[in-house]
Amino acid sequence: MFRARTERVIKTIICEIVEECVNRGHSVSETLVGFMVKAVVLNPTNGFDVDHTLSEEDVQRLKQLCLDKLTEESSPGLDTIKMQLYFEMNYALRREFLAEIHRILEFKLSGVRREITDNRAKSRDDFHTLYHQIITYILLRSAIGSPANFNCVQDTNAALQSVLPLNDLGAFLVLLKKDKEQQLKELTMIVTGIRIFNEASKQKEELLMPAVLQEALQVSDRSIKNELSITQGLVWRYTAVLEKLTHPNIQSAQCEMPINQLKQALYNVRQHESFLKILQSDASVCCQRMESRQAKLSSVLKQLRQTVQPNTAIPGSTVFPLFKAVTKLWFELQDEAELLHILSNITVGLKPFLVSQAKRFPKAYLDSLLEATEVKTDSTLNVQIKHADQAWLLPHANDRLKELPLEYNGFCGYMFVKRDGLLLPGNPSIGVLEHKERFYAFSSREAALAFASSPDDFVAQVAEKSKFFPELFQLLRLHQQLPSQSLWPMHINKREIGIQTDTHPVETHIDKSYEWNEWELRRKAIKLANIRTTVTHSMQTNLSHMRRDNVSQTWLPKEAVSQTMRESGSNVPNPQTYLHGLRGQRDATVLKVDLTRPVEEKP
Repeated sequence: MFRARTERVIKTIICEIVEECVNRGHSVSETLVGFMVKAVVLNPTNGFDVDHTLSEEDVQRLKQLCLDKLTEESSPGLDTIKMQLYFEMNYALRREFLAEIHRILEFKLSGVRREITDNRAKSRDDFHTLYHQIITYILLRSAIGSPANFNCVQDTNAALQSVLPLNDLGAFLVLLKKDKEQQLKELTMIVTGIRIFNEASKQKEELLMPAVLQEALQVSDRSIKNELSITQGLVWRYTAVLEKLTHPNIQSAQCEMPINQLKQALYNVRQHESFLKILQSDASVCCQRMESRQAKLSSVLKQLRQTVQPNTAIPGSTVFPLFKAVTKLWFELQDEAELLHILSNITVGLKPFLVSQAKRFPKAYLDSLLEATEVKTDSTLNVQIKHADQAWLLPHANDRLKELPLEYNGFCGYMFVKRDGLLLPGNPSIGVLEHKERFYAFSSREAALAFASSPDDFVAQVAEKSKFFPELFQLLRLHQQLPSQSLWPMHINKREIGIQTDTHPVETHIDKSYEWNEWELRRKAIKLANIRTTVTHSMQTNLSHMRRDNVSQTWLPKEAVSQTMRESGSNVPNPQTYLHGLRGQRDATVLKVDLTRPVEEKP
């Protein structure tokens, strides 16, 4: 409960800090502010406890600490966090980049494709307009020339005439929209393949990689390598300085050096180096794939030259698949070139985050700190070790040693603890320690043996010391070792998941009485108005008689009994009358005799 309330307070604090930073002239994102709030809360020196409710004083102190860090000038630590956020927002996996490239391309072509598939050409001019739209679509999709270039339009027109003459365009118009889109793709593949083959034939040799793609390949690969080389030089210089200043035999006069700022600068260039290595790895894959596609493209073009002979008719079923294969390889080359361009842009976007450390520690100042100190590279001696009580993976016994996911991003955890935050890369050639399904590399044999003697203690100390420098959370990949970090707004680890939902999880509500036609609404209104003055009649006929079902319900007879206090009865006489002279006498007088007996008379 306390934790949930603290989260709500922090979310409110984030909005207030963003507004205050804007007022001070600093544009920051909510993600950056949220990360900084969590970093300040986790720092033990600030004395916050996320499991307890923050008081008003704690809230104000938290806001002030965050504002001080977010508005600090020339801060390598802040620049490192911004660099991490920038890379997280702009970098993606290779397949995600390619999917985005294809999505943008389809969006750009959707307008032209819609005009073609929805066209209802009738006159000859309409047919010429539609034919020109198809040529424009093919040029835009193939990226070989511009629709504004007359020569490119002529070449494409000639290639399209050999596949779909203008006179046969009527067969295209009668197709369904989906069939039109499919045939448009087929035409693009075949026509583009023909143009590439014609261009290669002019050179009298297999088509070399186009100049644009060659430039993208060389510039991107060279720029990333150059940036990585410069950054690694800075990394080794900062490491040499900190090794000297954090040595146990350091003199008291040297303690006045800005060691914390030097550490932040080292973390800054180390993070930059880590990102550049990822980009260089992806760029190397792109270069390898481009060279492979180029070799396959040359092979297919050579096969086409052997198949297509001058003054010889070749059936389309023989050459069209080869033209499609050429176009497919061409599009893959374009994808790799575009991906290289994206990686190059990310490399350029990372450079501004190195400005702070360059201002704080110019080259001349670093040289003065180094003096006669030897600057070492990340390469170390290949010394193997053995330890009886721990599981060690040695190079000669494990061929996949370099592919293991090393903890702390491959840095030596022992040196980080003993030298108070110094980052030295581990050397897997020395041996990799496997502890609780995690793998650790070390910078020296002594460091490996010391860490192996009590690995749990060193793991806990690394996690605790990293809280003083929030940029280390991602640099050392410590998210799983810091449970409180689950509240961070920045998600570093990515994974693929699958999910399946119903087609329509919420039932659609369709108003069947809806009418868009104003006259239909008018007709319904008049009909409803007329109902007010009408009477409903019903009748039965011989055919409908006894066809209506009626249901009725009655109550059963009620049995009732009553009783009175007094019984009484009454009787009346039974009247009897005798008539004499009714029959047998013509002029006789009728005589009526009353024979009624009294009630009291007993029978």
